Amino acid sequence: MPQTGDPEATGVIFDLDGTLIDSAPDIHAAGNAVLADEGLPGVTLAQATAMIGAGTPTFVARLANAAGVGNDTERRDRMYRNFMERYLGAHELTRLYPGVAAALSALREAGHRLAICTNKPEAPARTVVEALGLSEHVGALIGGDSLSVKKPDPAPLHAAARAIGVQRAIFVGDSEIDAETAQAAGVTFALFTRGYRKTPVDRIAHDVAFDDHGDLAGLLARIG
Repeated sequence: MPQTGDPEATGVIFDLDGTLIDSAPDIHAAGNAVLADEGLPGVTLAQATAMIGAGTPTFVARLANAAGVGNDTERRDRMYRNFMERYLGAHELTRLYPGVAAALSALREAGHRLAICTNKPEAPARTVVEALGLSEHVGALIGGDSLSVKKPDPAPLHAAARAIGVQRAIFVGDSEIDAETAQAAGVTFALFTRGYRKTPVDRIAHDVAFDDHGDLAGLLARIG
């Protein structure tokens, strides 16, 4: 989905889960369904949310560890396959954070090119992006399995920037992994503080922080 336009435009690249969308309820439901299929007790929403961020294989591994079966490779692999089948279309409980659609429209009107860089596998990421109406705003999506590496390796972020044809980008995310990715890529990082981070804001490296997407366009305009 390459974009064309001003070669001097600044790209704004977003993480997905915990930044643009609150997907934890769907991930939680899919995870608990997998655990139930295995005859294992479920986890709470808070527990599932704390497992999100490092990609789907890591999420399932954490789920298996929480259930006490993390050392059973065959069972863990079966849980992963089951989870992926459920996860592909799991967006019924997922919602945009308030103000996201308006913020993306404002950024596009200001001349920014937009992309998504997520550790969520590309297929379910595209499904939820389409379902929630985000595809009309973003010019590229790089998922956790789009390349041979995922965040915090900077390669996915660089790939997203190339896909929208920008040399300068700002990364918007919610987590420690997103902060590490921005640092590794050498780009400005805007931290959304109401997402899935596990660390206090003042202990996460960031250039700016915000808790309301309605403030984002103005905030990014001020930092250039």
